[in-house]
Amino acid sequence: MPDPREQERGAALLTVLLLVAVMAVIAAASLEKLTLASRLSANAATGDQARAYADSASLLAEKRLSELMDAQPGKLTLEGGWMGHAQALPVPGGVASIAPYDAGNCFNLNSLVAGVGDANLKARPIAVSQFAALMDALGVPDSRLIAAAAADWIDSDAVPQPGGAEDEAYLSGENPYRAANRMMADASELRAVAGVSPAVYNLLKPWICALPSTDLSPINVNTLLPQQAPLLAMLIPGKLTLDGARALLAVRPPGGYDSTVDFWAVSARQGLTPPAEVAQQVRLKTRWFGAELNVEIGGTRMRQWALYDAQSSPVRLVRRTWGERP
Repeated sequence: MPDPREQERGAALLTVLLLVAVMAVIAAASLEKLTLASRLSANAATGDQARAYADSASLLAEKRLSELMDAQPGKLTLEGGWMGHAQALPVPGGVASIAPYDAGNCFNLNSLVAGVGDANLKARPIAVSQFAALMDALGVPDSRLIAAAAADWIDSDAVPQPGGAEDEAYLSGENPYRAANRMMADASELRAVAGVSPAVYNLLKPWICALPSTDLSPINVNTLLPQQAPLLAMLIPGKLTLDGARALLAVRPPGGYDSTVDFWAVSARQGLTPPAEVAQQVRLKTRWFGAELNVEIGGTRMRQWALYDAQSSPVRLVRRTWGERP
């Protein structure tokens, strides 16, 4: 007959082994969580350090842009190869870089309206025509409708322009929403405007911006690149052709124009006489600068985009975003 004490010892041993197994599983899970927490903490610390380096780089960019403006007080040109040229900045444990560019050579979506304050914004016909002309040059269909809808998106009233769109057009959709009726904070808001498909937005993205001003797009003819000729052609819709704009950029003096009168004198040879508002739209100096700031440290990569206002000295940081170019 089996000894009951042997059975009890066997059951106790089995219980102990089961407890050991459970404790091993718990310990392994705890160790995994601890390892994950340590990695998250390390990644957060590295991310914070990278962000701090990017912030420092943006301050350095302010200084460099101020020096650039002081060096060329009367006009700003491409001399010196400053635009788009990434300057490396060694930082402890990694590397950072700054690449400045002219952020005013774009179609300013907020120029579609005129006025001060979100309650007093009225559609600006000349800007609507310029936006439509830019889209025509880029091959965007329904350009006039999109331009009108974009102006309605920003203006203060609820009355759509011919071909435009206000709340009624958006509330009837599958996911209803309303027009913003205020200035755009980012060019990506254009994606919400009637007629702007993902394909249209991707085509327009390199050409548009949302500057914190309703001024007409301030095109600097001394920093405009040859491939940016559509931005020049849009200024006088229906009169200045894309080929004509390319020709104007091709004859630009090596040191840039000394006055806007000189520039328009050249365009007059093509029979162009701009309206007074457009004549003032052409600039020789740049007010809005952008900078691409990249930081890589400890396997972490971070990209910051900064916008600067150079209207007064020193240059002032206006806003910054992370990730994709705004």
